[in-house]
Amino acid sequence: MTKSIHVSVKIEPDTEIGEFCVIEEGVQIGRNCRISHHVVIHAGTVIGDEVRIDAFSVIGKRPMRAKRSIFKDQELEPARIGSHVMIGAQAVIYRGCTLDEHVLIADGAAVREQVTIGAYTIVGRNATVENLTTIGRKCKLETNCYITAYSTIEDFCFIAPGVHTTNDNYMGRTQERFKHFKGVTVRRGGRIGGHSVILPGKEIGADAMVAAGSVVTRDVPPRTVVVGSPAHPLRAVPDEQLLENQGWEE
Repeated sequence: MTKSIHVSVKIEPDTEIGEFCVIEEGVQIGRNCRISHHVVIHAGTVIGDEVRIDAFSVIGKRPMRAKRSIFKDQELEPARIGSHVMIGAQAVIYRGCTLDEHVLIADGAAVREQVTIGAYTIVGRNATVENLTTIGRKCKLETNCYITAYSTIEDFCFIAPGVHTTNDNYMGRTQERFKHFKGVTVRRGGRIGGHSVILPGKEIGADAMVAAGSVVTRDVPPRTVVVGSPAHPLRAVPDEQLLENQGWEE
């Protein structure tokens, strides 16, 4: 036997399963999917039609909790993967995630539990989206970016390579931190340049732009370019760059 598929698994016609795959109880896989070698799909996962999952990826993984973790164990819904989704090699999608149609998760990316990702969004190589985060439609999260827990990224946002977001101003010290624990918010069409750092709870306004290498210590107004450490307003976003003038916002 070169693969392990539970008897309760439902696989629709024209789907191909590679060698050495493990597919657990209650999984549903749609039509014309391509599941590559050594993929693990955990119990209850629902996969739509024409989905591609590359070698050594894990879908529906249960989270691990360290003794000192602030997150508590809870029962999570199975992962749901929409139709036409592509998941690269060695990616990990946790239980409780929902990926809408046409999402692309690149090689080595990790999407933690209770994350939703909107249609046509791209999550780049080795990017991490932490738990309890919402990502909108048609976003681009580029290589090696880090989206912290409890964050919201609305539609049409661009997060450049190496961007780091944070959610704990107290860096793990004092009980006071639990009153202020909060991720970041990037409003519709917001853009963050490479290797920028966004401090906890800060909001990037709609159509705002954070220049590369900036450290955002306060909210960024809509349609404003900010730059520096700490980031400060530089000028308005040029009209030709506004989302409303691109012709593809819907």
